[in-house]
Amino acid sequence: MQYLIGIIVIFSYLLALINNEMSKLSLSIITECANAVNLSISLCGSICLWSGIMNVAEKSGLVKQLSAFFTPLMRILFPDIGRYSKAMGYICLNFISNLLGLGNASTPLGIKAMEELKKNEGVTDSASNNMIMLTVLNTAALQLFPATIITLRAKYGSATPSDIIPAVWVVSAITLSLTVLAVKVFSRFSKRST
Repeated sequence: MQYLIGIIVIFSYLLALINNEMSKLSLSIITECANAVNLSISLCGSICLWSGIMNVAEKSGLVKQLSAFFTPLMRILFPDIGRYSKAMGYICLNFISNLLGLGNASTPLGIKAMEELKKNEGVTDSASNNMIMLTVLNTAALQLFPATIITLRAKYGSATPSDIIPAVWVVSAITLSLTVLAVKVFSRFSKRST
């Protein structure tokens, strides 16, 4: 990734030099750094709010009930993991936080789940099918309330920032279905080849 970012920076400088736009590039660097900090601060507020709500839901027992509700689905996607294992608990929590649109707040849960999977499956240098499925679920997550996107739309002046919710539901459901199907199909091929 560092090479890719380096290439993008060098390419930007070369294009600015060729097009005689170095002053615009310099101005953009300064102003966009300030915009990035402002954006981070506004997202931080949203993440703190929803992380707090998730914390309250966890302490009230709602998360445990939701985990129990989603465990049968997770058992279909992760048949090799025990129902009451730590990994399954973290996977359910990660799925729930993504479902609530807390993508950034769900990252620590995904990392914990991945660590548990790595420990349970004894994987050292490659990803198991369960790890790949977890990555897919975390990346192409179904979102009921896309909090981060709504926050960004509100910050940039959208009159109705939550209008995108139906589109997010459709797109995330299609994406999640197709990627889960792809993981299942490719995992069957990998089992046959070993």
